[in-house]
Amino acid sequence: MTKVINIYCDESCHLQNDLSEFMVLGAITCPKNIRHAIYKDIRNIKEEFGLKRDFEIKWTKVSKGREDFYSEIIKYFYNNEKLSFRGLLIPKQEIAKAVDIKNWENIYYFMYHFLLISLLNPNNSYNVYMDIKDTRGAKKRKIIFSILDKLKNEYGYEKDINLLNVQAVHSHHVELVQLTDLIIGAIGYANREIQTNSAKLNIIKLLKHLTGYNLQKTCFFSDNKFSIIRMDNIEKGFDKK
Repeated sequence: MTKVINIYCDESCHLQNDLSEFMVLGAITCPKNIRHAIYKDIRNIKEEFGLKRDFEIKWTKVSKGREDFYSEIIKYFYNNEKLSFRGLLIPKQEIAKAVDIKNWENIYYFMYHFLLISLLNPNNSYNVYMDIKDTRGAKKRKIIFSILDKLKNEYGYEKDINLLNVQAVHSHHVELVQLTDLIIGAIGYANREIQTNSAKLNIIKLLKHLTGYNLQKTCFFSDNKFSIIRMDNIEKGFDKK
């Protein structure tokens, strides 16, 4: 029987001039039929720590006063066997080697393309949810849908990818987009090697301990729970014409 899988995407430090050395894209996958139970669990954790059920989980909000809460959220993700994470760690200097910097937006969509094809299985059906960060939400949705629609022709798949929906959403309404934000934020922070926020450093330490990875290198592709692909030598994937 075909399963319907929801994919919740987000990005960090993806702008050309944000002064970060790394772009991070990430996605959490979850079976559609248990999404509401996951949302309920996360909202209950919020209440246990004295937060409102509509409190938005964000990496930028991690602080000493909320460290225990964010630690519990990370543990919840790791201990829930139905949730999985896949991330791309992209050194921006590699992008500069690959293409004319004027093509930055194309690079962004190329990376989303790579992230999603690493997750899709033609035996399942998918809904893709992407955080709206600006007024380009509708454009982003259209382009991603177009990219995925071309998968069969580009990769010679014998089966079509059954893509049910690509939707841009406001993250404060969707806990699993919030959780993606938290994890990619930790990955980006770890690779920027910032030492100024002790609570964030402790969350990174916890994530490293649980996953067994240092968050700076490519992980085992066979790890279905948590994996990172570091995109070195990406110029091989671009047409320089």
